[in-house]
Amino acid sequence: MPARLKHDAPKHASYDVIIIGGAMLGSSTAWFLSSNPDFKGRVLVVERDPSYEKAATSHTNSCIRQQFSNALNVQISQFGAEFVQNLPRFMGEDSGAPKLKIQNFGYLYLANTPEFADSLRASHAVQAANGAATRLLSGDEIKAEYPFYSTDDLILGSINTVDEGYFDGITVFDWFRRHARAKGVEYLANEVIAITRNAAGTRVESVTLASGEVVACGQVVNASGTRGAVTARMVGIDIPIEPRKRYTWVFTAETPLDRDLPLTIDPSGLHVRQDGKSSYMAGGHADYDPAVEFDDFSMDHSLWQDHIWPLLATRIPQFEAIKVQREWAGHYDYNTLDHNAITGPHSQVENFLFLNGFSGHGLQQSPAMGRGTAEWLIYGQYRTLDLSPFGFDRITEGSPFAEKAII
Repeated sequence: MPARLKHDAPKHASYDVIIIGGAMLGSSTAWFLSSNPDFKGRVLVVERDPSYEKAATSHTNSCIRQQFSNALNVQISQFGAEFVQNLPRFMGEDSGAPKLKIQNFGYLYLANTPEFADSLRASHAVQAANGAATRLLSGDEIKAEYPFYSTDDLILGSINTVDEGYFDGITVFDWFRRHARAKGVEYLANEVIAITRNAAGTRVESVTLASGEVVACGQVVNASGTRGAVTARMVGIDIPIEPRKRYTWVFTAETPLDRDLPLTIDPSGLHVRQDGKSSYMAGGHADYDPAVEFDDFSMDHSLWQDHIWPLLATRIPQFEAIKVQREWAGHYDYNTLDHNAITGPHSQVENFLFLNGFSGHGLQQSPAMGRGTAEWLIYGQYRTLDLSPFGFDRITEGSPFAEKAII
């Protein structure tokens, strides 16, 4: 924890639920817990960096999509879209929560091989079966709808402009946190440095804070973001989570496009979208993509010059003449097994729950994941969406969650 920050002391010696990590997913869980009339317990959220300066939440590109290959991921984002666009209804019509909307420029996946085209067709069938408005486009149809693309190499595209695009994720986060506090959740600027189990090793009994207090608990949620593996190791558990660097550039074009740019996923792995009336946002990473230190947010300027910009100009020739306005590096809490979340309780330490490894999906999935985690904490089971396919058992078994649509 940065030395300049003063540790807060907890108000109580024990809590029913301790959530380690107070960013988007931890705060979503705290809000859903405190909003459920069946829960009467005491909740503590421990956040090592209350500025959230280095949290993945703060570096997000705030996008949401239903274009996944697994039905559960489609349904998770559908609830996310419902939640974002009905924030006053969920928070309470008298709460003052703003009415938000999704900027429905959509996602457009581009396929330049028969194999990837077949994958898009299979995913489209899953999405359509779950009510998503995804459309498949031939190369000529892509060119007709978006004439600024170079399409000579393209076989197929997949696009959805209904409840799919980008949104004000930081405002959603602020309301999760603000209303959780208003409902009695205690947020603590501190750090969990140790976790103690019972003699049998089957339950967490307490956490030790950097300020020295030992706090008893009924249940613990690991919502530590990129530090999820560090927190799990305190309980003697290994999870395949590590920080991976992801870069973002916001730029303007000398000749702006004549229509809105969907979030375009190029076959190269680059993605780019509309960001404002006359600005655009691109994201990507280097081919060599190792784990990085938790505080490594340095930019790789050669990546833009030698890799990202040439790819942009190849796919959209009008982007040959552009000017970068802002740039930053953020981190994914990257699940090296299958790039999907780990949720629910540990198989042996029964009151230790995971909320880790979202690999770039965390913001859009936070309403459904927070709701599901709260359900498990209260009822010992999921009551809305069954999130058990994301459970810890697949980690020990080495059985990846099947999802092909990873960015």
